[in-house]
Amino acid sequence: MSLNDPNWGRNAGQKSDSDQGSRRPKNDGPPDLDELWRDFDRRLSSLFGGGGDSGNNGGNRPGMPFGNPFGSNLNVGIGLGVLLGLAVVLWLGSGFYIVQEGQAAVVMRFGEFRELNSRAGFTWRLPSPIETHELVNVQQLRQLEVGYRSNVKNKVLKESLILTGDQSIVDMQYAVQYRIVDPKAWLFNNNPGSQPEELIRQSAETAMRETVGRRQIDQVLYEEKEQVAKIAQKLMQDVLDLYKAGVSVVDVTVQQVQPPEQVQTAFEDANKAAQDRERLINEGRAYANDVIPKARGTAARLLQEADGHKQRVIAVATGDASRFESVLKEYAKAPQVTRDRLYLDTMQQVFQNTSKVYVDSRSANNLLYLPLDKLIQQVGAGSGAGSSASAGSNGTFPPTASAGGTPPAPTGVPASNENESRPRVDPRENLRNRERP
Repeated sequence: MSLNDPNWGRNAGQKSDSDQGSRRPKNDGPPDLDELWRDFDRRLSSLFGGGGDSGNNGGNRPGMPFGNPFGSNLNVGIGLGVLLGLAVVLWLGSGFYIVQEGQAAVVMRFGEFRELNSRAGFTWRLPSPIETHELVNVQQLRQLEVGYRSNVKNKVLKESLILTGDQSIVDMQYAVQYRIVDPKAWLFNNNPGSQPEELIRQSAETAMRETVGRRQIDQVLYEEKEQVAKIAQKLMQDVLDLYKAGVSVVDVTVQQVQPPEQVQTAFEDANKAAQDRERLINEGRAYANDVIPKARGTAARLLQEADGHKQRVIAVATGDASRFESVLKEYAKAPQVTRDRLYLDTMQQVFQNTSKVYVDSRSANNLLYLPLDKLIQQVGAGSGAGSSASAGSNGTFPPTASAGGTPPAPTGVPASNENESRPRVDPRENLRNRERP
């Protein structure tokens, strides 16, 4: 209403609110608080069955511009109670959660650890913000890649380049498999944040660098590759246990280890030279293993032969000495007989090793020849009597020594007249004469 209206301030209290509302312009500002309250009261009354007569302006009585305050407040209280109960039920229901098989739930009250629930199924806790829970998979085998991502070709040089004990550099990519065994330690001691595997990655790098740094490059590349992985796994587990991370390292697998790409060609050449050296050393060892046993066997055989010859010579000398002593005893008893026997034995030994005998006579210039081999054949071919007759007819005589050491000349060999006129003397008689004084 404008201030220039002549009816302003006149009979204003005698008009009803409905008339004033009907006369108020529609576009004259927002509705007042009374209308908002009445609209809210009508909605609650209709909702809970306490709606009043619409013609009576929502149950307003004359002289009471806001209607019945007691009835309206009762309906509002009931509605608010219902809403509040529903909210409480929903809030309590938010405390239910499900623990899957192989998982463990860490329940925290106002951020502090309260209990560990590893039982699978439907579980309840106090709703937030009083209690919260964190699910951790304790059976999952997790894998961490160090030195590469997804593929060994996608290298991370900051992690893969490692210094060895002989001041060389190797490019190593390896994978770490681990499992969470203590969810409480994993959540509260590890401080996972946005990168929960950072502690494990740093522990793996520390363990591997320490292990590789104590060995030469050939040991890391070829000789002790698997042993390096096992030692690094043990050292990594010790580091994680020291930090109480709640992690168990299952395996450390070396995916690839090689020299850096910049020096790989030169390293291959050096490796080939080292392989050739090893090959030649192995060949030399094989030759030594073949020759040395043979030489040792030959030396042992020669030693045995020498020892046998020694024993044989000693035995022969001992036997000869014993025989000489026995002969000496016999010689003391009968000197002449012993001399004859020694002479005959000696001549027998001489004639056994020869088939032809040439005799030079001291008193004549003729050289006598005795074909013993033919004589032996003739004697062996005929009988004893026949052989003697045949020998007499042919002028062949058995070899006998004369007193001067000259046997009689056989038939067919010219002899001097002096030899023919000389009488035959038994050699045994000559030996006896020599012994006589």
